Parts: sequence; structure tokens; C-alpha cells
Amino acid sequence: MLKPKARWKIKEQASSQIEQLVNELNVAPLIATLLINRGIDTVETAKRFLYKEEMTYHDPFLLDDMERVVTRIQAAVAQNERILIFGDYDADGVSSTALMYKALQSIGASVDFYIPNRFTEGYGPNEPAIRRAKENGYQLVVTVDTGIAAVDVAKVAKEINLDFIVTDHHEAPPVLPDAYAIVNPKKPGCPYPFKGLAGVGVALKVAQALLGRVPTEWLDIAVIGTVADLVPLVDENRLLVMEGLHVLQATEKPGLIALKKKCGIESQVIQADHVGFGIGPRINAAGRLDSADPAVDLLLSETQEEAEQLASEIDHLNKERQAIVSEITEAAVAVVEEHYPPSDNSVLIVAGEGWNPGVIGIVASRLVERYYRPTIVLSIDQEKGLAKGSARSIEGFDMFSELSKSRDILPHFGGHPMAAGLTMQASDLDELRKRLNQQAKEVLTEEDFKPVTSIDLVATVDEISVPVIKQLEQLAPFGVQNPTPKVLLQEVQLEQMRKIGSDSNHLKVGFTGTSSTLDGIGFHLGYLCEEITSHAKVSAVGTLSINEWNGRVKPQLMIEDLAVLDWQLFDWRSIQKARLHDRLSTIPAENRILIAFNKDTQATLGLESEIVFHCSGQESLPDLSKRFVVLLDIPNERKQLTSLFANHGEPSRIYAIFSHKEDAFFTTNPNREQFKWYYAFLLKKKSFNIKKHSEELAKHKGWSRHTVDFMSKVFCELGFVKIEDGVLHVASNPQKKSLDESATYRKKQELAYIENDFVYSSYVDLQQWFQGVLETKTIGDTIIKETV
Repeated sequence: MLKPKARWKIKEQASSQIEQLVNELNVAPLIATLLINRGIDTVETAKRFLYKEEMTYHDPFLLDDMERVVTRIQAAVAQNERILIFGDYDADGVSSTALMYKALQSIGASVDFYIPNRFTEGYGPNEPAIRRAKENGYQLVVTVDTGIAAVDVAKVAKEINLDFIVTDHHEAPPVLPDAYAIVNPKKPGCPYPFKGLAGVGVALKVAQALLGRVPTEWLDIAVIGTVADLVPLVDENRLLVMEGLHVLQATEKPGLIALKKKCGIESQVIQADHVGFGIGPRINAAGRLDSADPAVDLLLSETQEEAEQLASEIDHLNKERQAIVSEITEAAVAVVEEHYPPSDNSVLIVAGEGWNPGVIGIVASRLVERYYRPTIVLSIDQEKGLAKGSARSIEGFDMFSELSKSRDILPHFGGHPMAAGLTMQASDLDELRKRLNQQAKEVLTEEDFKPVTSIDLVATVDEISVPVIKQLEQLAPFGVQNPTPKVLLQEVQLEQMRKIGSDSNHLKVGFTGTSSTLDGIGFHLGYLCEEITSHAKVSAVGTLSINEWNGRVKPQLMIEDLAVLDWQLFDWRSIQKARLHDRLSTIPAENRILIAFNKDTQATLGLESEIVFHCSGQESLPDLSKRFVVLLDIPNERKQLTSLFANHGEPSRIYAIFSHKEDAFFTTNPNREQFKWYYAFLLKKKSFNIKKHSEELAKHKGWSRHTVDFMSKVFCELGFVKIEDGVLHVASNPQKKSLDESATYRKKQELAYIENDFVYSSYVDLQQWFQGVLETKTIGDTIIKETV
């Protein structure tokens, strides 16, 4: 048995729908299954999802207040009023700012941008900045990716006669700002058909409304915020990202060219992951450590020289950010382990004085990965008595909703079900911790604290091919609500399994199907070679890809998790004593139980430093259920082994070493005809000096000296003969007995059986012997089935 790292959540669907999509769309059954799993269960919706020509951008004027926004901006341009774009410091805010700036500039507006400093001003519009804008002659402020919670700031703007327009995409609070206009698809009552736009998506809709067309020339900017902000890549976002990646691929903007070069992707086909893991983090780094202005300047730069200088600056900040994240993560883990152990805390809230507030969101994500608990990490400003934090959640705990219940101690917070940002009094931290832990107890079960991997497809090896994977790629770009499909292979036989890589820390396997094989690669999973036997049937979860190497094109599974649902037998019978310690160290100590049937085995194998349980009948043994049992030697009787598992539970793994001294299997084991001849010989002789003549007799008959001595001892135990001073005398009128009544004979036969069954049998025969004793068990809590 090998337990997977996560719970595997499998979706099921009706076969009739699959057949319809297969026939109408000419796709493989696996692709039809995946579409249905994602709610795309009609031919029409599937076409709109798969084929770009079927997709359209929604009318921007369906967004509430859009008409009012366009009219006000056009009036500002006509009257040469100064417009200030108020943005946010993350990748979505930066790209929103740059796109809105270009849009307003293109229609002749007198426009500038302003992004608050994360460290001195905090998140969102603030009163001092708004008042300065008014003093500096701005008549209109347009927010991007922020402002939906700026109730007080909107009030101040109204008081000073500064028109304040909000464009945002965050969840709306109970009370909206009294702004000139609010454009947000999540605004209560807004009829816009798609609620999942990023901040830059909303900015793009404003640009579309202003220009009367989709501004495709800025899609390379829009795709950055859309991917980086982890919004759902469905509906309009899917079209935006598909087209945006193509525009980004061929972009002529100096800033994006320089940024791609720093990411090492300038010559690659740009995918969503390049944006999410390369471009996005670098743009984010500027606002996380200092001012976000250089990031906006980079997107707006018009010369290659300036762009390369800014890209180098941002890349340096990103490396600095990575070092700071590692340092704070280490400190946060220490706080959790010492003060708030996960066993006692359903929600983790940790804080540290001077922790960089720009990276604590990343640290929170790291803690969620490590402990799988809803987590809030905060930076404390001792001087102001404030704590500024970022929250990350797990499935089943709506962070925004749960934090909303504590608005009395959270004057400033906002976000989504899976992530949020907040500022609060440091003195209220214990109260928030107490409340959230209580709320978590009410909504989360013990199962919720086990990571979940959602399985999109259950496939056989024979169903996976290069053409199928190419069809699968039609579902890209992948992201939130359209993740890279996870595939499950269930109980597949392995053709090969080995460690690869310079440090032998990666795993390569070959899965065997009925008519084909499939390679599997597991990065950093090389250690599993010690935990899976080559005979095991393995279940594997991963993503499909195409491996092109040396002119060959093959499908492969990038393995993320492995499980063996049945018990496993590890055949260590040929292991050398000198290597035994090293091999035992590969078995997790917390699950390992070493068992010996003979008292001297521990010393013989040099295991004096190990805890060995002796199965002698007197010593109590631990529960073997789900444990890894190492059988050091052979039993004296087969029933010892049978009763071991019958009385002490069924292990998930058995390691068979079966050390032994004698080789009864290979020594002569006389048959009944030999016993019959030898007894007739003794009757004729009446007496026989076995010390002097047994060697001569054995040579005459082609036996071994051991055979003669053995039969003599058996006859003595049965009372057929007596032995005095090495001379064997035949008893007169002995009682008739069977050979089985001799303890020596029975022991010899039993030892021969034991050696035959346990020492010299094949792996398959030995496994079948144990299979007859053990009941097959599966990992009951591993797989959850969800019916669609």
C-alpha cells in the first residue's frame, strides 16, 4: 500500500452526453468527458468554448454606469480637464493603470497616473492623495482595480468637488461609495453577463466603450493582469487571454520585449504559465518592495534603452523579493510550530513585527501549502499599533464571507473567497484568531483539512495518445475554473520503474496497457522507487504532455501523485547482511515493525540497535494494521505466520527477508521407500554400529551420512530401535506407528515446506501465499466520487 498525498476527487458523468459530443464535435471520448465535467455539456456551448471564432466580447454598455463614465471622460477631454488614474500596486493594478492610461491618451486626454505606496499609504484610494490631486488641478479621478470599498474617500472627493469614478472588480461591500459612477460587474444589480473580469478586464471594457471597438492593440497588457490575478479563464476572459497571448507573442512594445527577455521566454511560444510564473511575479515585485511606478513605466516605455533598464531593475527586485519570502516563511513556520500548532488551530493567524507587508501574501500561500489550513499572515507596525495582513484559504472556507462577520474589528478589508487583504488593530489579533477558529469549527470537518486533488479524467493507458493530447490542448489557456486537466490511471501494471536525474531524485515509470505503454515522469518523486514494488498495480494522477526527443514524439504523464491501493510484498530475500541497515533505513521508521521468530536472529543480522519484536508466543506484539512489517527470519511452523496476521491485524506492506540457518530443502529428505529399506536392513542385522558403518552404508546406497543419521533418529523416537554408545539395536515387537508421529520427522517436513514456500519460491508464489492469508484492503478515504 502507498497512500497518496491528497484526497482524489473524481467526477462522473452520463455516457449518453459523451457520445453526443464525440459524434457532433469529432473529438475523443476523453475530451468529451472533460468538457462535460466542466459544465460544457451541449454541442453549442462546447463550440463556443473550443473555437475562437464562436466567442465574442460582451457589449461594454451592459456594465452599469458605463454610459455615465464615457460621457464624463469625453467631457473631460473636450474641456481639457486633467484626469488622474488611481491604480493598485499588484500586476493587475499595474496593467490596469497602463491600459487605462493608453486608452485615455489615445483619445487626447490630459492624463497622469498615481499608485499609492504599499508601505506608507496602504491599499486603495486615500484622503491625502485625493486632496493632493485636487490641489494639483485634477478635475477627475478614475480608479482601476480598486475603489469599490472607498466610501470615506468618495465622500471627501464630493466635498472638495472632485469627480470620482470607480472601476473595479472586487467583491462589493454592504455600503458602496457615493461616487460619480461605479463600473464593476459584481456591483449589486449590474446586468453584465460575466462577473469574472479582472481589474484590467474592466479597464479594457472602458477602453472598448470609449473607442467603440475592442482595443486589440492593448490585449498584450490586458492578458498580464487577467492571468496574474487568478480570475476564471472562462467566458470573456478565455477569449481575452487566447487573443492576448498571441498579441504578447508578437508584441512590439519595448517594455514587454525587455520583460520577456528577462524571463527567458522571448523565443518561446507564450503560454499562460509564462505570464503567471514569469512576467506577473516580476511586475508584482516592484510594488511588493517599493513603488510600483517602475512597473507602469516599463509597460508604457517607448524606447528599448529605457525598457531594458527598467526590466533589469524589476528583475533585481524580484530576486530580492524571493530571498525575503524565504526568510519570512521560515520565521512564520517557527511561530506556527511553537505557538499555534495546526493540531489545535483550524485557522492559522501569525504576525511579526517588521515583516515586509509586500510579500506576506506569498508567505500565507506557502503556509497553506505546508499545513493546509486557512491562513492569515500579518506585518505589525508597533509604532502605529496596526497589523496589515494577507489571507489565503482552502476549499470549503470562504475567507471573504468569514472575515465579513468581524467587520467591527476589520475597518479595512476586501478580497475573494480564497484570498483577502486586511488592516486592523494589532490588539485585536487574538480576538480575530478566536472568532475564525470557532467559525472554522462550524463549517469545516476533519476531511476538509486534507488537500484535495480534483480528477478531471479517469483514463486507461490505451486511451492516451498524441492526437488525444493535441485535442486536449484546444482547451487551453488553462487557469482558474479551467485548470490544466488532471488525469487518473487506476491500478495499472508497471513495465519499468527507475530513478533518473543527476541526483537520482526524479522518477521514471512505464505504464502498461493492453496494446500500448505510456511513460510517466515524476519530478522529485525518485524516493518512491523504494516504496513501490515492480509487481504492484499503481494508480497515478498527473497532467498529460507530449515528449519530443530525438525525432520521436510520444505521450507522457507528468506524475503529481501516486498510490498503491493494495498491500505490497517487498522481496528482500537476497539482500546481503552488509546492506541490511541501509535498506531498512528506507522504510519510514514511524510505520516500521521488525519481527523475528527466533531469539538469535537479531544478533545474527547485526540488528542489536533496532527494536525487534520476537514472535515466540509469550511476547505481546503491536497492532500490525496498516503498518510496514519486516519479517527477518522464517517461522518454525507455517501456522506461526498465519496466526501473526490473523491475531494482530493486516499490514499494508510486508518486507520478506526470511534469514535462515539450515537448508532442509536442499538436504536429503528420505522418502518412505528409503525408510522401508533401511528398517528391513536393520531387522536383518538386529544391531548396527552407526558410528563405524553409517558412512559406508550411505556410500553404498548413494545417500548422505545425514540421511542415515536422520532415519536412525526417527526410528528411535518411534520406538523401533534403541541407540546405545553409537550402536543401534532393533526393538522386539514395537508398536506400529506412522512416521508423522516422530517430532524430528515432522520438523524436517515442516522446515522443508517452509523453505519451499518462503525461501526458494518465486515472487509470484510467495505473494499468492500471503494473499491467501490477507484480505485485500483499499484506502477508503483516498477517493471521493462526485456525481455531476
